[in-house]
Amino acid sequence: MLHSFHIPVLGLGYSIDTPLKVARYGVSSVLSIVDDELVERMRAYHSQNRSVYYEAIGKDEPDSRSKRITAYLNFLSDCVNQDFKALKQQDFSKGTDICRYFELLPDTSKLKHGYELMMDYPDGEAKEIFKSVLRNTMRMGSIDVNIMAKVDKMNYVDGEYTGDDHTDALAALRGFAESKLHASVILSAGMNPKLYSYIADFADFFPDENESLKKQIILKVSDFRSALIQAKFLAKKGLWVSEFRIESGLNCGGHAFATDGYLLGPILEEFKTKRSEMYLELFEMYQLALVKKGILVEEEPKQKITVQGGIGTAAEHNFLLQHYRLDAAGWGSPFLLVPEVTNVDSNTLTQLTAATEQDFYLSNASPLGIRFNNFRNSSIEQQRTERIEKGRPGSPCTKKYLCNNTEFTEQAICTASREYQHLKIKSLQTAGLTAEEYEKQFTEITGKICLCEGLCSSNYLKYDMLKPKENKAVAICPGPNLAYFSDVYSFDEMVGHIYGKINLLEQVERPHVFIKELNLYIDYLQEDIKQHIQQFSDKKIKQLNGFKLQLAEGINYYKKLFSEMADQASDDFRQLYEQLASSKNKLDALIVG
Repeated sequence: MLHSFHIPVLGLGYSIDTPLKVARYGVSSVLSIVDDELVERMRAYHSQNRSVYYEAIGKDEPDSRSKRITAYLNFLSDCVNQDFKALKQQDFSKGTDICRYFELLPDTSKLKHGYELMMDYPDGEAKEIFKSVLRNTMRMGSIDVNIMAKVDKMNYVDGEYTGDDHTDALAALRGFAESKLHASVILSAGMNPKLYSYIADFADFFPDENESLKKQIILKVSDFRSALIQAKFLAKKGLWVSEFRIESGLNCGGHAFATDGYLLGPILEEFKTKRSEMYLELFEMYQLALVKKGILVEEEPKQKITVQGGIGTAAEHNFLLQHYRLDAAGWGSPFLLVPEVTNVDSNTLTQLTAATEQDFYLSNASPLGIRFNNFRNSSIEQQRTERIEKGRPGSPCTKKYLCNNTEFTEQAICTASREYQHLKIKSLQTAGLTAEEYEKQFTEITGKICLCEGLCSSNYLKYDMLKPKENKAVAICPGPNLAYFSDVYSFDEMVGHIYGKINLLEQVERPHVFIKELNLYIDYLQEDIKQHIQQFSDKKIKQLNGFKLQLAEGINYYKKLFSEMADQASDDFRQLYEQLASSKNKLDALIVG
């Protein structure tokens, strides 16, 4: 990898065309392929802007979801390749994109050192050879895609089920697999055996005659055990996991998959100590499965381990990579403040720059029933409360990607929809609940927001693509780390911050990434205790005590780690130790049962 960071997926629309903006500079990024309507509209928009022929793929066409995704990914591939080719042909003169390519690289990069030597070289034949060598060494960033594995709605036409191959996740995977991209699919949100098995239907995920993988698999995971289980399932089918992307359970953007009290530091430590053992076990299974398919692999495939979630400074970035021997780190939410890279409308952008820690919170807003990192000042939150006040809670359900509830209907509907909330509230009214319990359940039901439209509308607003009567309300889901960034930044500034060339958080009081996550978990436990305080079952008491014990063990791990990583006489160490002691006191004060 040229860069030691990547840009993870950011909602549905926020990074939908990020590769067009950063891949030519060697930076890898991830886009969501959940919404084929968004994908199709973005292909139409950028085709027009680039004067490229565009032929629409209608929603009613057979296998339209898969075909739309393939068409857009092929479009991105063609455009990025053209942009990169044009960049490589530029003259090495200050201010050009080819110079920007090299100047964005970290100061530790050998390629950057070569560039700086070349720029100081006297003009002549030797310098031209030097330039040619540099051009041949340049690489594009990857155009990777994300699929939430369990967001896999069944689809119907005229009441007839269209079949397992046409569920949302499988159709999206097929769209990626049949594209021309040499890239990775990031599988997140847990294991879907049907989807994982389906990957084996596509040759691009298996080694070619040169033992290369045209399509690679990345697993986004929050702990070692689940990572190994999923990777074994794939390896037994001859499918190799090329990267484990470890994400903090709570200190992240989007949906939050909390662990049972396992903190990021101890999780990274487990991957570090068991990495070689895991690799050998997986490679043996992988090789055996390939032999059964008549594929011989002699060269050991590469397997990266990366981390993301709440990283905010160059010091944290470098420490995580060096101490845990990681290959890269993901920087997501801070890029929402970089208009060159992501699609945040001007109003939301202004709100984000003025936001404080209290404006970012863990909510129950997602129709999936998974905790969701939310922004209090988003326009979709304002719209949600206005609809409740008017006596019409819920949203019109037009896209239906998150339909997963069959409580009142034969076919699944979305819990954020007006239809579901009307039926659910009606059932509450006849349930004989106390006023307090009714209000509690009413608040929970009406707290859901439409993510299908809300996570796309900012994109449409920025590009002036909204259709008549289309919802303008914006949903955005940054991680809590965004609270410490309070300006609009250029791409060069954010990359410079990641590599320590500049400091965008100078004089900003911000807890260490590990401390921040620890406090989020303590708050999470405190809320869980509060919700069950009226009726603690033995099972729940055992689970909560196990959670608390795990956090206490994490604190002991950090105490030892901090004493090893810092000069104990330094201000940095004292500050870390004080923050850790404060967190421990807060945890100790929690009483379960």
